[in-house]
Amino acid sequence: MKNNLSFIVELATDAHLHFALAICAEMEESAKARGTGIAKRSPEYVQQKIHEGKAVIALTNRGEWAGFCYIETWSHGEYVANSGLIVAPQFRKHGLATRIKNKIFELSRKKYPEAKIFGLTTGLAVMKINSDLGYEPVTYSELTNDEAFWKGCENCVNFEILQAKKRQNCLCTAMLYDPLEKLNDAKNQMPEFELTVLQTV
Repeated sequence: MKNNLSFIVELATDAHLHFALAICAEMEESAKARGTGIAKRSPEYVQQKIHEGKAVIALTNRGEWAGFCYIETWSHGEYVANSGLIVAPQFRKHGLATRIKNKIFELSRKKYPEAKIFGLTTGLAVMKINSDLGYEPVTYSELTNDEAFWKGCENCVNFEILQAKKRQNCLCTAMLYDPLEKLNDAKNQMPEFELTVLQTV
């Protein structure tokens, strides 16, 4: 039966709103199992993200939810975070986290092409996925100063560490994708004649 299992990763729509309660419950259970914290989200908040077209969901060919991730914006859209990445335990080891991250990254670049995309994580697997997408490790000072973002850390079990470190670092690794920096890198790597054409177009 396992060999017949397949998945689709797509933009979440109102047809998926009923999965919000199960998604939030698994987010909380996963954080407890890892002994680390993620910002706690309500089913209503997840439903809002789905309704706004800012979420990606993975479904099995049997119609079960298998994974989820959503977009949050900070500092008036200058920064974007791909948050709440979760894969249901029974569907792990299928490469879904990578597929979901790729899809939400693609959606983020489409909706907010000039925004810096960042993430905080303690998971080595997520760090590897982020690195493959072009994220680079950064200091916390390079992330958004939006107080609403940092307030979300209050539900994390490591919040006292973050406070003690005066928000300069914590157990999470900060990673950032800067589209302007990537564009400049691409220009610098071009042969001189290609750069000339690019500048005159």
